[in-house]
Amino acid sequence: MSTKRHVPGIHPYNGPAGGWGALKATAIAVKTQMDTLVAPKALLNTNQPDGFDCPGCAWPDKNHHSTFQFCENGAKAVTWEATSRRVTAEFLSKTPVSTLLTRSDYELEGYGRLTQPLRYDAASDTLQPINWEEAFTLIGERLQQLPAEQVEFYTSGRTSNEAAYLYQLMIRDYGCNNFPDCSNMCHEATSVGLPHSIGIGKGTVSLEDFDKTELIISIGHNPGTNHPRMMGTLHEAARRNVPIIVLNPMKERALERFADPQNPIEMATYQSTDIASSYYQVKAGGDVAALKGIAKALLEAEDIIHDVLDREFIDEHTLDFAEFADDIRATSWDAIEQASGLKVEDLTRVAEHYANSKATIITYGMGITQHEHGTQNVQLIASLLLMRGNFGKQGAGICPLRGHSNVQGNRTVGITEKPTERFLNDLDQYFGIHSPREHGHDAGAAMEAIIRGESKALVCLGGNFAVALPDPEHCFPALKELDLSVHVATKLNRSHLLVAKETIILPCLGRTEIDQQATGPQSITVEDSMSMVHASAGKLKPASPALLSEIAIVAGIAQATLPHSRIDYAHYVEDYARIREAIEATIPGFNDYNQRIKQPGGFRMPLPPTQRQWPTPSGLAHFMVYPGLNEDEALREQRALRLITLRSHDQYNTTLYGLDDRYRGVFGRRDVLFMNPEDMSEQGLEHGDVVDIVTALPDCEARMESITVIEYAIARGSVGAYYPEANILIPLSYRDPQSGTPAYKSLPVNVVLRETATA
Repeated sequence: MSTKRHVPGIHPYNGPAGGWGALKATAIAVKTQMDTLVAPKALLNTNQPDGFDCPGCAWPDKNHHSTFQFCENGAKAVTWEATSRRVTAEFLSKTPVSTLLTRSDYELEGYGRLTQPLRYDAASDTLQPINWEEAFTLIGERLQQLPAEQVEFYTSGRTSNEAAYLYQLMIRDYGCNNFPDCSNMCHEATSVGLPHSIGIGKGTVSLEDFDKTELIISIGHNPGTNHPRMMGTLHEAARRNVPIIVLNPMKERALERFADPQNPIEMATYQSTDIASSYYQVKAGGDVAALKGIAKALLEAEDIIHDVLDREFIDEHTLDFAEFADDIRATSWDAIEQASGLKVEDLTRVAEHYANSKATIITYGMGITQHEHGTQNVQLIASLLLMRGNFGKQGAGICPLRGHSNVQGNRTVGITEKPTERFLNDLDQYFGIHSPREHGHDAGAAMEAIIRGESKALVCLGGNFAVALPDPEHCFPALKELDLSVHVATKLNRSHLLVAKETIILPCLGRTEIDQQATGPQSITVEDSMSMVHASAGKLKPASPALLSEIAIVAGIAQATLPHSRIDYAHYVEDYARIREAIEATIPGFNDYNQRIKQPGGFRMPLPPTQRQWPTPSGLAHFMVYPGLNEDEALREQRALRLITLRSHDQYNTTLYGLDDRYRGVFGRRDVLFMNPEDMSEQGLEHGDVVDIVTALPDCEARMESITVIEYAIARGSVGAYYPEANILIPLSYRDPQSGTPAYKSLPVNVVLRETATA
């Protein structure tokens, strides 16, 4: 990164991802958050067969033979949860909520763990202690007074299978299917798009497939920050000389070079391994064009060589290939180059690598899904894999990179606003209830209903609902108009402080803590990105004796709200194995659940496409046609840029562990805009100039003020700013119409210089 002037807090980081920098950051996290006697126990039990699953990313555990099974950001997630800091009821009872709202999100969570239930007192504008019985009674009374369809029930991806299942059971027993979920904001395009293509809304590869693959194509993700344990897998593949082709708008250090902290030679010699064999900086929003370009190059090669496509697989296992091929052929190279920002020869080179590989994995993250056409992006990736039969064989398949450690598991056990009739029938038969059949709200629809005043209550099982969504200008005030808001949480966050007429905060056990119930210490289960279900058991003393588990809290709310229910919710709290028995009885794939989780590593859920079986209505996989390239001529004419919202390296979703973004060379600040030097020159900007970012959509005047421009290796026509701060620019309505996923990664914006200010 070249600089034309010194900018405070901005300087290059020349080291590799991982390595000594990661170990240093881990040590700092431990020192600042935890008791030094407790930290080793916490970290050495992370991702171990008899320990707890990391509360960070959903990358699967490898065979347990290494010294430790955590990464830098995993260590931050563990220490952030297992911190010795406490936000006491005494502090909160004396500090007005209006004062707390002036604090940064980093400061709010930095106060530490919540220790007892709290209720908002409007007279003093403070959060006051309340006991559990009073809290449950109050919640139950308020929910009984409301029609079920007027209540929104949010779920965080860190929630266990057991808590999520009991939660959805309570909500359906209550009478609605309003299930806004964190997956609505990240991989819903996968959950919606892939069933039409291959019959399931999940990935198809295993960790072992990465050992057998001949090519990895990595699109739209930054593993060094968002799923860092993946770096060990990519590191091993790169050292076997497996080509790793990256398509991503920004240069990310972890995809360039990585030093494995568990490799003694690299650590001792300060060496690193190159990860990407080829790196193509696709324009933000240009994924459709890039994918179509690769497919077009394959079709043109097939016309000459005749054995590039897997014709036998296509004929036996797929439908609609002819329509798909016609659309690809009709798309001009000029249009593809313009929309993708890549040259014909670049995309042809990718196609050549793909054609020469007998087993290819395509991995992708939210750089694919968080677009106004995210569902089509996902389906184009599936179609590209279908062209060469890359399903149902070793070393091949599709690999969506999930965020939270159990966001996929929540979906599997029933957290969905659009349940199938089979699932509801099985649930009703087993529990003797009548579940509602009307589809409910996803996250975007839930917030719109709250803004309109149609929904009157919000219950959040974890998460930071309002901050995670776009458009805080409309979302934040709307939450304050609710009759009731309930938050189950480990730490304080901004959504809790957007107080309703009645607000209750219920502190829960963390993943790292011992969960003692009537029958003894309990284990919960989670499902990782590769559909492996395994047990997790906390090992640390709870942060407060007043904490309850998520499962106990859900049961407490259910009993207070549904006193005449046929379901004995307390029975399930006594022994979580009973919940797993109910899951086994009502959801396919969980046979012998309680026995199989005793195996190290757990078990894998059924994935029919790995057997070349396609649970679509036709019984075949489908090539999906997406006409056009998502180009907006009006935006091109006004020379709008496309904004990508980004997580820093000291961040996990809305949680900020610190204010540094080490690999991108940003330290102690987040008020920056990453910009291509040619775009800067074209707009008369210099490194360090202070600008406003203005949304370039009709009927939207959103503006983010006083942001410092940083020269960076980002694709032309693309700019990047930090999430969630940049959410102020994104209208709630700007989302993928099929999946409802907000388009955080391709917002059209204009950049306006603030006179001659620099920072």
